[in-house]
Amino acid sequence: QTNPVPVQHDPVIQEDPVMLSIFAHRFMGIAEQMGRTLARTSVSVNMKERLDFSCALFDPKGGLVANAPHIPVHLGAMQSAVVYQVEHWNAEGRGGIVEGDVMASNHPQLAGGSHLPDITVITPVFYQNAVIFYVASRGHHADIGGISPGSMPPHSKSLEEEGAMIVAFKLVKDGVFQEQGIRELLEAPGLIPGNSGTRNMRDNLSDLRAQVAANNSGILLLQQLANEYSLPLVHSYMNFIQSNAEVAVRAMLKQITITHQTNTLHAIDYMDDGSPIKLQITIDPESGSAKFDFTGTGPQVMGNHNAPPAVTKSAVIYSLRCLVGQDIPLNQGCLAPISFCIPKYTLLN
Repeated sequence: QTNPVPVQHDPVIQEDPVMLSIFAHRFMGIAEQMGRTLARTSVSVNMKERLDFSCALFDPKGGLVANAPHIPVHLGAMQSAVVYQVEHWNAEGRGGIVEGDVMASNHPQLAGGSHLPDITVITPVFYQNAVIFYVASRGHHADIGGISPGSMPPHSKSLEEEGAMIVAFKLVKDGVFQEQGIRELLEAPGLIPGNSGTRNMRDNLSDLRAQVAANNSGILLLQQLANEYSLPLVHSYMNFIQSNAEVAVRAMLKQITITHQTNTLHAIDYMDDGSPIKLQITIDPESGSAKFDFTGTGPQVMGNHNAPPAVTKSAVIYSLRCLVGQDIPLNQGCLAPISFCIPKYTLLN
């Protein structure tokens, strides 16, 4: 059994701006290579042609380190999915995460998913018998069951009507692809009256194998990076990159208070049915911290327009990244200065 290992940051290593740029591009390049592997090895139109997937790297606790410029709403939400799996499998009595394991999940309410067709595949990166990173790929599967083809029925009123729900499943165990287990999960919606299991099992299985292959390509490149530079140096620059993103976001938020001569910003927009989405941002001009308060947002609707918190936070992290005037990887550092108030049972939670 392996627990998330402490990051091997060497306090003697000083941040060098040239090396910071090199590592930022190396990390992003690894995520991009994962994406190219996924596009080449997948079979569905959704992934091979539409490129509806995202790939990213995470630290040993599940924090986002770097991503490729794929689907924006996936990127912030994937961190929640990875953190959930790390905590779930390392809880007492669940066997931990060992080399040869690959985890799969898609549940929006419990496990950091976006919507059910987006299945996240997560693989630990082992180096010298310890987890040094996680790599993950989230891909949109065209159909995973539910009350209508496509698994995004406009008239659905419950999550069960949208297809297969996977909270935590070891897709690969001890290096063996668990085909029977994932088949049972993808066919499970058919046990509910009026529902169907997946309508294209062949594509589902092939694309899941492609996601595993994409993660494996990321593992090899991260292990190569650790061999090339040493693990303490790699982890140190991982921390520097996250810290750099945090500093950039704090500086941007401080500048907003100067530009607008206020530390409180308001916005409101409306859904087609008139439901409000309301936001108040309160910025501390000294520290650059900010609170995103969505109080006043309309109640959840009896339909499929509700967003889980992971998606709401994903939209915020991407917006902050777009506002920063520097070329930095989108990572958990972008959210470090931010706190949230997202009332339960609203459109955004």
